[in-house]
Amino acid sequence: MLDLIHNSVRKGESPSAAELRQKSLYQTMRKRVALFADTLKDEKVKRMFEKCFFSSLDTASETLEDGSVFMLTGDIPAMWLRDSSVQVTGYLPYAAEDGDVRDLIRGLLKRQFFYITIDPYANAFNRDDNHRGHKDDVTDFDSPWVWERKFEIDSLCYPLWLAQKYAEETGDYSVYDEGFKQAFSRILDTFETEQFHGERSTYVHSRPLYPQFPSLPNGGKGMPVGYTGLIWNGYRPSDDVCDYGYLIPSNMFATVVLDWLGAHAEQTGTQCERERIARINDRVKEGLKQYAVTEHPEFGKIYAFETDGLGHYNLMDDANVPSLLSLPYLGYCEKDDPLYLNTRKFVLSRHNPYYYSGAAACGVGSPHTPENYIWHIGVVIQLLTSSDRKERKRCFETLVNTDADSFVMHEGFHCDNPAEFTRPWFCWANTLFALAVREMKAEGEIL
Repeated sequence: MLDLIHNSVRKGESPSAAELRQKSLYQTMRKRVALFADTLKDEKVKRMFEKCFFSSLDTASETLEDGSVFMLTGDIPAMWLRDSSVQVTGYLPYAAEDGDVRDLIRGLLKRQFFYITIDPYANAFNRDDNHRGHKDDVTDFDSPWVWERKFEIDSLCYPLWLAQKYAEETGDYSVYDEGFKQAFSRILDTFETEQFHGERSTYVHSRPLYPQFPSLPNGGKGMPVGYTGLIWNGYRPSDDVCDYGYLIPSNMFATVVLDWLGAHAEQTGTQCERERIARINDRVKEGLKQYAVTEHPEFGKIYAFETDGLGHYNLMDDANVPSLLSLPYLGYCEKDDPLYLNTRKFVLSRHNPYYYSGAAACGVGSPHTPENYIWHIGVVIQLLTSSDRKERKRCFETLVNTDADSFVMHEGFHCDNPAEFTRPWFCWANTLFALAVREMKAEGEIL
């Protein structure tokens, strides 16, 4: 893994000085994390926890001159709205007592809201307006800030989810400032437009010069969909094309963040948007009620992954979150919800085309990576959403034993040989592993 001191090099400052200053920050959190790490009896688990916990902070974050924070996803020189939101969730428990952590998360939210205001259809952005990224894509809007313009509902949900978690942890609602209000207005505009995708949307996206990367069909507009009340979605959280335009777990995630904002309008200053939030949210919920569930011959009623409102369903799940497996983690349902449990059995079975089982491990992968590659994110989510201690222990052992002796998580690894993996520097997965260690320790499931 490439160890960079992104967080700091100021003009005229040497890398060594930057590193010293970086280590002087987050002292309260660093001390508490060190105390926790010392309670871990297994030396490998301890080393993995420390390396994964600080991965985003020490190798991927940069505080800019305006106080905003640019957060790399890892080994790609761009910031994803989704990844960056999850990358700081491990630091949230320390935000109330560590001012540096508060500055980090507030700065990240400031940057995210800035990006959304520029283009709510983009999923990844540049540090500067430098035109880096997929500049050959065919799209209906161009900005030098945009790295990639794949429309994914979750890209707009995650910053709202992070702001919610921050406010709940600290009691500080000042993140709901003018920057938030401008971004939230763009989010609501986009959600409402895409509920009527065929009639109102001008969004197109394709990559004709690179046929190895799937693009939206039909001239970049996507396949036809019927009206459902659901929000249309071009690409999955894996950044792959949706087979059908209504991605069920992402629409469920939208109801989670809209429910919370509707209930906390006074604190967030969104009173004037309350009726609009409810109108958009009610349409999505009605659409989920009518179109999200299908009958499976072995598992009974389960959630579909995608639908088009025209009678077609895609039955699968992907390791990237939002996923069907992740619904309790996102706050959409409880772990023991009967419909979720039916869906979970399907996801963790051979009936899910992206569930793989091999000599080294079994778990959920993704069409984004080669066949038989399991994702560490999928294994962590399986652990975090399980109430079965044996299953949780099995998942944890898989995580510890498939790091390819690197002490960090990867994107995907071969189910027969973990030494074959993609992405050596993937901060999202590292953060989730650290969260899993904390939870397993708190529940007395590891020493």
